[in-house]
Amino acid sequence: MNRHEMALSILARGTVIPATPLALDCDRKLNEKGLRLLMNYYLHSGVGGIATAVHTTQFEIRRPEVALLEPVLQIVSDEIEQYEQKSGRVIVKVAGACGPTEQAVAEAKLAKRYGFDAVLLSPGGLNHLSEAELLVRTEAVAAEMPVIGFYLQTAVGGRVFSYDYWEKLCAIPGVVAIKCASFNRYQTLDVMRAVAMSERREKIALYTGNDDNIVIDLLTKYRFVKDGKVVESAFCGGLLGHWSVWTKKAVEIFEWTQEEKHKDQISPALLTLAAEVTDSNSAFFDTPNAFAGCIAGLHEVLRRQGLMENIYCINPQETLSPGQAEEIDRVYAMYPHLNDDAFIRRHLNAWKRAAGYATDASEEGTDL
Repeated sequence: MNRHEMALSILARGTVIPATPLALDCDRKLNEKGLRLLMNYYLHSGVGGIATAVHTTQFEIRRPEVALLEPVLQIVSDEIEQYEQKSGRVIVKVAGACGPTEQAVAEAKLAKRYGFDAVLLSPGGLNHLSEAELLVRTEAVAAEMPVIGFYLQTAVGGRVFSYDYWEKLCAIPGVVAIKCASFNRYQTLDVMRAVAMSERREKIALYTGNDDNIVIDLLTKYRFVKDGKVVESAFCGGLLGHWSVWTKKAVEIFEWTQEEKHKDQISPALLTLAAEVTDSNSAFFDTPNAFAGCIAGLHEVLRRQGLMENIYCINPQETLSPGQAEEIDRVYAMYPHLNDDAFIRRHLNAWKRAAGYATDASEEGTDL
C-alpha cells in the first residue's frame, strides 16, 4: 500500500481534520512562517488530516490580485511531508476546490501536483446551477482526484439540496467521502439516509462539518430499512473549522466519542460536553451576528495562544463583531477544560523554531 492509499484508508476509517486558517502579516500578505507555525501546532496535536484552501482559509486566496492558492497548498503540503518523514505517520491531505467546472478541475489538478489525497468540492457561489449540472461537475473533478462531497450551510453561501441529489452523488465512483456542514438536522438526515441506502455505502466516509453539533454527530448511529433489512450510517470523523482551535482537546474528545459510541449507554458527561463545545463554537463563529466574525473569531483564539500575530483577514471588513471578544472571554472562563493553552505553552517555541522564527534556544519548548 503506497502513501496515497494509506491516506485514503485513514480517511475511510475516520479521523480529526481541522480546516486551517490563513496567517497574514501586518500588510495582509501571506505570513509563511506563521502558516508553518500553525501546521506544526495541528500536526503535533495528533490530527489525522489537514484541510486547507477551504472556507476557513478564506476563499479570497483565489482572487488574481491575491494569488495565494498555490503558495498555501505548497507550504501546507511541505510541512505535512516533513512531519511524515520525521514521525512515520501518514497525514491525510485535503485541498478545497471551488468554482465552475473548469476552475474546480484545474484546482484539483493543482492539488494533485502538490501531493494532496482528496479535494473538498465546495458548491459555494454556484446557486445558479441545477443539481444535475453540479453532479456533472462532481464527475469531472472526480476524474482527476478523489472527491469529498460538501453540504455547505446556507449562511456562508451554500444551498439546500434534495435527497435525490445526495442519492446520485453517492453513486459517483470517485466520491470517497461527504462532509455534512448544513447546520440543519433535517438536511443532515438526508445525507445520512442517502449514504445508508447507497450500494456504495461502504466506500463513502461521512464527516461532520456541523460545528454546532460536533459531539452528538460523532456519537449518533443512523438506522434505516432497505428491502426489509436494517442499514446504518454514521459519522466517522470531522472536518471542521472549529477544530482549528483548541485542537489538542478536539483530538482527545474525538477519541472519547469513538470509545463511547460502541457502548450500550453514552456517558452523561459526554452529553454535557457536547453542549459546552456548541456554546464555545457560538462564540468563535459569531452566531449572534449570523457568522459575520466566524473566521476572525478563530484567529482571535489563535492570537491569544501565541499562534497568530494578528486576526487579519484578506478582506479588511472581515473582523470581530461587537461583543464577540467578550463572548470568547466568557467561554474561556466557563469551560477551561476545553482549551489547550498549557499544551501550546510547552511547545510553542519549538514550533516557532521549526517554522523559521528566531527564538531563544534556552526558552521553554525544545521538544518536538
